[in-house]
Amino acid sequence: MMAMASKYNITWLLLVGLLFHLVYIGSVFDCYFTSPVVQGMQSHGLGSAESKRLVLIVGDGLRADLLFQKNGFSSESAPEVVAPHLRSIVETRGAFGVSHTRVPTESRPGHVAIIGGMYEDVSAVTKGWKTNPVDFDSIFNQSSTTFSFGSPDILPMFARGATPGKVMTWTYNEEAEDFTKDATALDIWVFDHLECLLQNATANATLNSQLRSPGTVFFLHLLGLDTTGHSYRPHSQEYMHNIQVVDSIVRKTELLMQEFYQDEDTSYVFTADHGMSVIGNHGDGHPDNTRTPLVAWGRGIRGPLPDSSPSSHDGYSAPWELNHLLRRDVEQADLAPLMAALVGIGWPVNSVGVLPDVDPTRPGYLLPREGDKTLAKAAEVNAKMIIEQYRVKHELKMSHTVLYKPFAPLEESGISDRFTKLNKIEQAISDERWGAARRLSADLIQDGLEGLRYLQTYERMLIKTMATAAYTGWAAYASLFIFRPLDTHGTASSGRAAITGVASIALAAFWILFAVQRSPWTYYLYIAFPCYFWQQFAVQVLPLLRTSMHLLGYTRVLLYGGLVIAALQSMVAAYVHRSIWSVGFLLIGTVWPLMSWTKESRSRLSVPYFWTASCLVTGVFPLLSVDKTESLLAILAGGLCMIAAGTLFYRATLPSAGNAHQTVFRLFVAQVILIVLAMLITSSSIRHLQAKMGLPLLNQVAGWIVLSFASIFPFLSRVRHATANSKLLMYFLAFGPCFVFLSISVEALFYVAYSVTLASWIEVERSLRSDLGWGKKSKSVLQYRFQPDDIRIALFFLFFVQVGFFGTGNVASISSFYLSPVYRLIPVFDPFSMAALLVIHLALVALDFPLTLLLLQVFKIIAPYVILSVTFAALNHALNLPPFSLFLVALTLTDGMTLTFFFNVTDTGSWLEIGQTISFFCVTSLLLLWSAGVCAGGEYLMADVIASSKKAE
Repeated sequence: MMAMASKYNITWLLLVGLLFHLVYIGSVFDCYFTSPVVQGMQSHGLGSAESKRLVLIVGDGLRADLLFQKNGFSSESAPEVVAPHLRSIVETRGAFGVSHTRVPTESRPGHVAIIGGMYEDVSAVTKGWKTNPVDFDSIFNQSSTTFSFGSPDILPMFARGATPGKVMTWTYNEEAEDFTKDATALDIWVFDHLECLLQNATANATLNSQLRSPGTVFFLHLLGLDTTGHSYRPHSQEYMHNIQVVDSIVRKTELLMQEFYQDEDTSYVFTADHGMSVIGNHGDGHPDNTRTPLVAWGRGIRGPLPDSSPSSHDGYSAPWELNHLLRRDVEQADLAPLMAALVGIGWPVNSVGVLPDVDPTRPGYLLPREGDKTLAKAAEVNAKMIIEQYRVKHELKMSHTVLYKPFAPLEESGISDRFTKLNKIEQAISDERWGAARRLSADLIQDGLEGLRYLQTYERMLIKTMATAAYTGWAAYASLFIFRPLDTHGTASSGRAAITGVASIALAAFWILFAVQRSPWTYYLYIAFPCYFWQQFAVQVLPLLRTSMHLLGYTRVLLYGGLVIAALQSMVAAYVHRSIWSVGFLLIGTVWPLMSWTKESRSRLSVPYFWTASCLVTGVFPLLSVDKTESLLAILAGGLCMIAAGTLFYRATLPSAGNAHQTVFRLFVAQVILIVLAMLITSSSIRHLQAKMGLPLLNQVAGWIVLSFASIFPFLSRVRHATANSKLLMYFLAFGPCFVFLSISVEALFYVAYSVTLASWIEVERSLRSDLGWGKKSKSVLQYRFQPDDIRIALFFLFFVQVGFFGTGNVASISSFYLSPVYRLIPVFDPFSMAALLVIHLALVALDFPLTLLLLQVFKIIAPYVILSVTFAALNHALNLPPFSLFLVALTLTDGMTLTFFFNVTDTGSWLEIGQTISFFCVTSLLLLWSAGVCAGGEYLMADVIASSKKAE
């Protein structure tokens, strides 16, 4: 016989599991992402400058194609050329190309790559990409003085750690970033303050001296395009007008510099931190997010060159009508060494950028006074910078690792081959073999970058091995709380002592190794969990196997095991291929009833085939595109369906007389009225916003009142003699206004279909359990006996947990995270730190949206889980099961998904690929906490119903 664990043991299991999964979320970052910054490196530079000053202009959120194309807009009012000044530079006196960004396509890491020459790894999300997770060097820090103008979210991070007075910043107020206003005012503000600075210099000798010092950098951060793109999308007339404003600012800035300095010793670099997708986001992995424009001109920059053979153009740039000119693409970090070479300052010490002019077989961007000699020396400096980073990290790894194996191409046979290669480069320069020096430098840079990658991933296999042992050990350990033998002593005491001794010795050996290697403290925890899990499992493994096989039989165990693995791996695949969720609804809605239901079960259902119909309707939503356009008709249809579904449920299941009926009826009417008010307010707000009239204050205040009252009131109310059905109805209607306010299209319709399916699930399981004769009431947790069919119910629970996320694409793609619905309640930018939302930030692929806006969207995602929580509590009660009993079964199964996602995590590829693999792993890792919260929340919300039922018995 087997019994469920006691409540005390369940609490212990949940605490251990929560700690374990939280700790092992960190293992992904230790395994795949390490800080690119180390201390103790030396900066190198050319020692000579091509220009006296540099002007860096960043059009935040500017797509390459919409700048380089003459007119990429369909508006009748669009001019023949949208950005005439920048296009004239490309055609007559500058160099151009595409700057390819890397993970993640966000403002902060994009600027760090441009200005610092380094790529922040994804673990920087723990700081919200708002403050520096580590101190890093930058072009600004190496300059004589940097004068920067723009957003308060970007500029201050480059002033941190710099010499006082070296990086000077002018930022506008945070309240100026209003998504409902004309964002070009932000860009005009930047130019106005630059102009004011230069005017002030005429009366300030100290400032004038600073401005005229060699190595001066000006940074103009133009945020308007990013704000406009989020609000109106890139192909809108507003975005086109913003490009025109930016083009005008570039022209006026160039004239301003010429007027002030009266010389031609200024270099200009124009680029963007990231692009933008067609729906106005820049975190969904679309290539347009990673393709940003690069235009360079002025002193030290070559002019346009004829196109090469084979052509440097492709289908992407064909519409630009620039096929006669060479398109020279770069990686975003390559801009830092390019700018450092132009003004002759030290290169940022953590830069991994490769100067475009290192490759002697392809034209770069520089046109130095000393020609090939300067290019060869610049290539040598680039190689020294990369090798310097490798040297420091190599020595650090060698001093910490007992059995360290060096990177062979740079440490051949224990001899430092990197110094030999550097000497060859110096000799080639001494012999004036400029081309050979550049080729040798390019080869050494490639070896250095590969060496850095080798060191970054050196301990990956160790962490993966510990993770595999830990996650499989957790599944084995958790299963003990379901299949625990009544003889809790398990094996003989001598056997227990031997197993415990082996586990202790193994743990001590690993801890000693980690201490010698000065490994991170997290490694000690990573190995402690698998040792504990497997020790506990091994102590009881023999009686466990004998008892479980006796109960289920070998054939049934293999059958259930195969089906469980297939179901879990199907859910893993569904994270990427959303149509699998629809297939799942098809299987549980049609195949399962045909294969498993008996005639008696069908006869007990109050509405035959209602389960099938609700599953098929809900299964349609994962098939819909996650890229949606605002549809007032769909939003209002969702509100009407909520009212209709609530009315039908009320009439079909609730009592028609008594005091409880009157109370429920009054609450029902009040909630319906709130949904109607939400529909009216939303209709008015959408019309005002689409007409660009702004959000009326009355709409904003009324919206918040309706949303707050509708969402909070049901949790504070207690209906005397309430039933499970009345509670389900109350919570279902409570989130109606939320979905009306925050939907952009069919999300409210999904909410209705999802809720109806959950409600019918209770009826179906009650009927089936009664048919199988398993409906006898369990008076305590210890009296409950595990039933094989509980595995299926637990899988259904996991399925519904994840469909709540993926039903309308909320996690499958960040493109479903639109700002336009939030503008109906909050029109102004609110830049609080997002660090507190780390888990949600990762799961939602980490857009750099403000906290309040994000919280509203998260609120919409959480809403279906309130319905799931009360449904699961009602289901436990309907099946006469103790609280958390089915959850324990689900708990044992979840890490079959988690381990798969752990091995799927990658730190290469697009932001979509990297961000999704991380977020999927984090979602499944925290499924324990989330599912426990769902169950606990349901037990709390349904407590009065369950208590009254027990009292009646």
